[in-house]
Amino acid sequence: MTLLDISRNLDIAPQPAPAAAKPSLVGLTRARLGEALASVGVAERQIKMRSGQLNHWIHNRGATSFDEMTSVSKDLRILLADAFTLGRPEIVSEQISSDGTRKWLLRMPAQGPRTRPAEIETVYIPEEGRGTLCVSSQVGCTLTCSFCHTGTQVLVRNLTAAEIVAQLIVARDRLGDWLGDASESAAVPRDGGRFVTNIVFMGMGEPLYNLDAVRDAIAVIADGEGLGIGRRKITVSTSGVVPEMRRLGEETGAQLAISLHAVRDDLRNELVPINRKYPIAELLDACRAYPGASNARRITFEYVMLKGVNDSPADARELVRLLSGMPAKINLIPFNPWPGSPHECSDWATIERFSEIVFRAGYASPVRTPRGRDISAACGQLKSETQRMRAKEREALAAAE
Repeated sequence: MTLLDISRNLDIAPQPAPAAAKPSLVGLTRARLGEALASVGVAERQIKMRSGQLNHWIHNRGATSFDEMTSVSKDLRILLADAFTLGRPEIVSEQISSDGTRKWLLRMPAQGPRTRPAEIETVYIPEEGRGTLCVSSQVGCTLTCSFCHTGTQVLVRNLTAAEIVAQLIVARDRLGDWLGDASESAAVPRDGGRFVTNIVFMGMGEPLYNLDAVRDAIAVIADGEGLGIGRRKITVSTSGVVPEMRRLGEETGAQLAISLHAVRDDLRNELVPINRKYPIAELLDACRAYPGASNARRITFEYVMLKGVNDSPADARELVRLLSGMPAKINLIPFNPWPGSPHECSDWATIERFSEIVFRAGYASPVRTPRGRDISAACGQLKSETQRMRAKEREALAAAE
């Protein structure tokens, strides 16, 4: 007998659809906060002041309840609590690496009655003197780069600006990283500064395919009266969406990173398929025209080291030639393996030889230390561990049934 048969036999009356959940104000721009205030009847002449107050309490103080907002009138707090929440994304899981890296699997609420909740991953990397949060901009990805596990997953949807910002909110909650917070839950020793000092858009997705939301998220993150992370400490990485690069620089002032990974079009076409649409020469022309690029604000070129593929001395010399005259630094990334990957990481001696050629040509060429490999939080690994966990859960459920 099916559940439908049981329902018919018991003559269960159809249940009304559940009331829509109240929206959260977390992560909203000042303009969107103003719209929220207007919707509960706040006079237009007070919108600017009140939205500034909300921005301060939500994004500077990390308020989780409207009752905490002591500078806001009690009547307004009641109105806001009736209409909105200060809810964060659900933390499905938290993993902590042996090197201190943390990875959160976050579940974003459904965006409508016909959509499902979406899951993304966010990674926090503690380093000497700073802490970097790697945020996602999309659920899944469309770019299918051959060395990146995230690219093997279909694109579900873009994240909203608020959902991007909420990843930083969750990180500060979990790390005890709000101003005046005396929490002992932090992963690294407190030295008087902030745990999250830098933001990189290097998580799931291609940021320039969701540029409006990325722009608005950066505005909230960089707001000096809110989250307060300066634009020079925010880096947006792109695989080469050339038409949107100038707009990124003009509208966000963010630092630019390019996922290059090859110095020849035939090879880059295979590693980074978007190259077929925007080849290397066109990409580098857009880099040279990037607003604000200078020796003080160098463009970062990311280059994953793949054994026998792109790691020869000739590749290193061609990389130097391509970047000649450009304010640039080159991050060499040892390949992080994942199940089913067609690639292997270059030998350490090969990576050092490549780095030395680039360094002698006058470019900084640090080799990025792999972080969080034991929890699949390293570059190119996001969501792989989550997929394996979900598969195991399905197998266990099937066995139980």
